[in-house]
Amino acid sequence: MYTAGIDIGSTTTKAVIFDGTSILASAVQPSGIAPAETAIKVLDAVLAEAKITKDQLASIASTGYGRRLTDLSDKVVTEIKACAAGAVFMGTPDGRPNTVVDIGGQDTKVIQLGADGQVTNFVMNDKCAAGTGRFLEVLAMKLEMSYDDFVKVALESTTQIQMNSTCAVFAESEVVSLLARGIKKADIAAAAHASIANRVGSMLRRLDAQTQPYLFVGGGALNAALLKSLEENIGVKLHSHQHAQRAIALGAAVIAQEENKE
Repeated sequence: MYTAGIDIGSTTTKAVIFDGTSILASAVQPSGIAPAETAIKVLDAVLAEAKITKDQLASIASTGYGRRLTDLSDKVVTEIKACAAGAVFMGTPDGRPNTVVDIGGQDTKVIQLGADGQVTNFVMNDKCAAGTGRFLEVLAMKLEMSYDDFVKVALESTTQIQMNSTCAVFAESEVVSLLARGIKKADIAAAAHASIANRVGSMLRRLDAQTQPYLFVGGGALNAALLKSLEENIGVKLHSHQHAQRAIALGAAVIAQEENKE
C-alpha cells in the first residue's frame, strides 16, 4: 500500500511516498506565492520518482500551514502530530526519540514524546522570525553572503560575541552596528546561530523537555553551524537524519498508512 504525505510550509513544500516500511521517493520545492500549485508539482515529482500513479495511492495526507489550501489530500494532519510520527519512524541510533526539535523557515517546535511515541507536550514559536531559519536568512542577506557561506564562516569563527536582538528587524540594525565596530562577518554569523540556540534552549527549559535521545528535524537540521550551537547550548548530542527536512511530510504519510490499515 502506498501513501503520500505533503507538508505545505511557508518556505518550502515537501512530499514523501511511503510504502509502509520505507520512503520510496521524496522532494522539496520552494512554496512560492502559489503553494497549492506547488503542492501539485511536488506530488507529481515524487510519483514520477517512485514510478507509480496517483491512482495507486491509498491515501494522501496534507499538513503544514497550507494544509487546507489544497484539494489534493483526503486527510488533514496537524504539524505536531505529523512531526511526532515522522520522528518516531526515523528514530535515532539510541532508540526512539524522547525530545524532538523542529526548526523550520517560519516556526520552531519542541515536542516531548511518551514511551508509546505519542505527543505528551509541546511548545511552539510561530509569532515572529526569531528562532527560525528565516532569522538566519535575513542576517545572511544583511552580511551580503549566500546562506551556505554564512553557515560555513560561522563554523570557522573562534571568537564569541553576544547578539542581543532576537527580533530579525532589530538584529539587522545590530549587524550594521557590529560591522561598524570592525567585528568580523564570521563572528557575527556565529553569534546569530548562538542566538537561535539560546532561544531554542529556553523553549526546552520552559517545557522541561530535556530527555534524551534528541532528534533534530526541519530545514534547520541541515545547518551544521546551528547543530553545533544547539549541542553546545543544551550540552547533549542532537541526532539528525538524512530526511530531516522531510520529517513532517513523512509523518503525514505514516499516519495515512496507519489509518488506512484500521
